[in-house]
Amino acid sequence: MSLNESGATVRLDDFLKLQGVVGTGGEAKIRIQAGEVQLNGEVETRRRKQLSNGDIVECEGESFVVDLADL
Repeated sequence: MSLNESGATVRLDDFLKLQGVVGTGGEAKIRIQAGEVQLNGEVETRRRKQLSNGDIVECEGESFVVDLADL
């Protein structure tokens, strides 16, 4: 997790690993760059995209709401 002007964030690839969607950063990179991941209803291909509380990540038919307090 990192801090920016609006508060804490987590990178998309790290979030997928923390949620157990992928096992490695390499797998996260492949899935994200292949367009298999959506962020707030839009395909997201930037693996280092910073996520904030309330963002919705979708992958493999599952949805995850970002809650930085749970990470």
